[in-house]
Amino acid sequence: MDAQVGKKFWIGATLLIVILTLSVVGRNVVHAIRIKRQINALERERAVYQARIAEDSTLLEHLRYDEYLEEYAREHYRLQYADDRVYLIE
Repeated sequence: MDAQVGKKFWIGATLLIVILTLSVVGRNVVHAIRIKRQINALERERAVYQARIAEDSTLLEHLRYDEYLEEYAREHYRLQYADDRVYLIE
């Protein structure tokens, strides 16, 4: 009779350990998947910002020249000289 109780105890303990191990591993897998998704999203965001930085760097380089600066100000901010006639076409 004591052998049966000992055997049932060890089977139960083993099942408990297996269930706990599977739950911990499952949580870690879910956590790893979430982190992987966040990394992918951040890498996409990084690519967008790098492209924006490249565009802004090019624009900054062009704006160092007065001719382009005047053209940019006229196009984007609708600046004009006092005696200019401006026709807005949209």
